[in-house]
Amino acid sequence: MVGISSDSVEAHQKFIKNHNLPFMLLADVDGKVRKKYNVPKTLGLIPGRVTYIIDKQGKIIHIFNSQFNPQKHVLEAISVIKSVSK
Repeated sequence: MVGISSDSVEAHQKFIKNHNLPFMLLADVDGKVRKKYNVPKTLGLIPGRVTYIIDKQGKIIHIFNSQFNPQKHVLEAISVIKSVSK
């Protein structure tokens, strides 16, 4: 599992340490990945928050988009991954 956001590498290091994450975070500071996946901006200003579940073949199997419910991203991802793993 990999997380990607536009935060800096330093911000990711602090976040990983504070939350004891079991996966890596990649910094998309120039927004290339965000652009490639067409992640929308909220109100045209705030970088969007989208979770993509991508299988081993590189196919997107689930997309969840919610700017204001970050916990739901985690719950959705876990649910989808568990259902695919069965």
